[in-house]
Amino acid sequence: MTLGGLALAVGILVDDATVEIENIHRNLGLGKRLVQAILDGAQQIATPAFVSTLSICIVFVPVVFLTGPAKYLFTPLAMAVVFAMLASYLLSRTIVPTLVRYLLAGEAHGPADAGAAPSVFGRLHDGFQRRFERLRIAYIGALETALARRRRVFGAFAVIAVSGAALLPFIGRDFFPEVDTGQFRLHVRAPAGTRIEETEQVFADVEAAIRRLIPKDQIQLVIDNIGQPQPINLAFTDSVTLGPSDGEILVALNPEHHEPTARWMKTLRETLPREFPGVTFFFQPADIVSQILNFGLPAPIDVQVTGYNQPATHEIALEVAARMARIPGAVDVHLHQVVNTPSLLVNVDRTRAAQLGLTQRDVANNVLVSLSSSAVVTPNYWSDPRTGITYTVAVQTPQNRVDSVNTLMNTSVTPGGAGQPQLLSNLATLERREAPAVISHSNVQPVFDIYANVQDRDLGSVAAAVQRIVAELRPKLPPGHAIAVRGQVESMSSAFTRLGLGLIFAVVLVYLLMVVNFQSWLDPFIIITALPAGFCGIVWMLFVTHTTFSVPALMGAIMSVGVATANSILMVTFANDQMLEGRDSRSAALAAGATRLRPVLMTALAMIIGMLPMSLGLGEGGEQNAPLGRAVIGGLSVATVATLFLVPVVYSVLRRRPPRQDFLTDPASADGAATTSTQESIDA
Repeated sequence: MTLGGLALAVGILVDDATVEIENIHRNLGLGKRLVQAILDGAQQIATPAFVSTLSICIVFVPVVFLTGPAKYLFTPLAMAVVFAMLASYLLSRTIVPTLVRYLLAGEAHGPADAGAAPSVFGRLHDGFQRRFERLRIAYIGALETALARRRRVFGAFAVIAVSGAALLPFIGRDFFPEVDTGQFRLHVRAPAGTRIEETEQVFADVEAAIRRLIPKDQIQLVIDNIGQPQPINLAFTDSVTLGPSDGEILVALNPEHHEPTARWMKTLRETLPREFPGVTFFFQPADIVSQILNFGLPAPIDVQVTGYNQPATHEIALEVAARMARIPGAVDVHLHQVVNTPSLLVNVDRTRAAQLGLTQRDVANNVLVSLSSSAVVTPNYWSDPRTGITYTVAVQTPQNRVDSVNTLMNTSVTPGGAGQPQLLSNLATLERREAPAVISHSNVQPVFDIYANVQDRDLGSVAAAVQRIVAELRPKLPPGHAIAVRGQVESMSSAFTRLGLGLIFAVVLVYLLMVVNFQSWLDPFIIITALPAGFCGIVWMLFVTHTTFSVPALMGAIMSVGVATANSILMVTFANDQMLEGRDSRSAALAAGATRLRPVLMTALAMIIGMLPMSLGLGEGGEQNAPLGRAVIGGLSVATVATLFLVPVVYSVLRRRPPRQDFLTDPASADGAATTSTQESIDA
């Protein structure tokens, strides 16, 4: 994410030096000597650039409010942008003017050098300059029209705002963009009680079906993990395997050539349940990012039903699962806890056992050793003196000899003290029952988990439908029962809420910063009038590119707010200087637009061009940062138009009197003489 932060800031980093050099060139065009032009150019933009830099840094305050995985994913990104911006401002105020002094000393400026033969680069520069002047003249004409028809401008931007608000419900929400990692993890669960030998055959048939559905040249590797992992590994895995009747199939697609992984997952979801009735299939997160975002859960949506009355809780969980399965876009809906595993209950006749000198514990230990080995009760080890490797030494009845109930009842039970061994059939009877394969607890209470995945729909919409089901069932729950939605959905809601509140807080901080700088409550309000248009541009871009709102997209929106504010600061600062010269607000706004057109466009284009490769989502894992780039491009494109047209119009309407001259001018010019920055005019 640090590299993503540098990619996010690369456009604005270049822009700091570009604006500095552009202002020096403009002063050279006014006929000043090189050193004086450097000093005046640096002085004129030092304060606006500093406020702009602080504004961009402040808008990343929302990252402080993030918690959980999002905090560790995006805090490095924000820190990279902030530190890069501060270093860029320092270098553009020191190193860049110094380099201009030595590298541009021989450059031709003004009519005095008009007789010199232009070079190739000179001709390219002159051609670009002529075209830009035509663009500037056209923009001045359009701005004059906008200033003359201010109601139409307000109406046009009101339509933009309304259209953005109308499209907002169609965007959708995701915690993190889906990344095609070229692998998937299919969990297969045979009927409860299936022996591992039979489960292996089921897996072989499922694997054959997968190889038949996916072309051979697109499969690189298929691995089957059948049965429950060793207990020592449970702390290091997110496996939900409950016993010998289920396991996982990991499929790695050919990294050089394969169709989208989501397409094959959809095909398998539609085909495998029809070919293997009675077998449960669901996909688990295969990549490390999804596993982290799910917090180790096998699905992004986890509905937990808790209560001490387990039969009632199970019925409620089944009803929730049935209703969730009908939600459009919800797939792999299943109840995690299996409650119908076949079992044998050994009922010990304690009176009979006591007469024979045996206890319940003696019977349990002997059966346990016979079926699960003595390693569970009395672990014993032998160390090879040659290699130093330790081996477990255990006593257990071979599994092939325990092939019937009669064989089990013939198990020998030896008393702990003196006494004769007895057969199990002399001490107990067997009863066939169904028992839970696993019992889960949450805050001490028994819990049932209903997991669900998402396909062809955004996570936020499916989660909203699940929340409605939960809200309907919550009042009907028996006393002592509770139902809640956990998993990635919970983290996503928390991250969106915190980022939203943090963004509002950041806008307020930026506004107060500008109030301190301008010593006015009006100018900051004029500056932030471009922000609603920027948000509408973000919505438009996400809608056109079929991209959902996610944390990266919100980070791009935050960056757009900072850059749009920086451009508006340049515009309003220059307009204030013009009003101090005696112009009215309309003429000052027109002069500010004409003069600041180049730096505003350079700032926006540098940022947009820098984000273009990221927005395309090219390369491995490029999808995760694509929403960020698209949000920046969409927001900054529309915000730039608002800066060039709406901000001057709002300025001409609201700014009736010149700003405080004692604050915005140098002490040397307090007698009424114009400062260096007030010499700028619209001579074009």
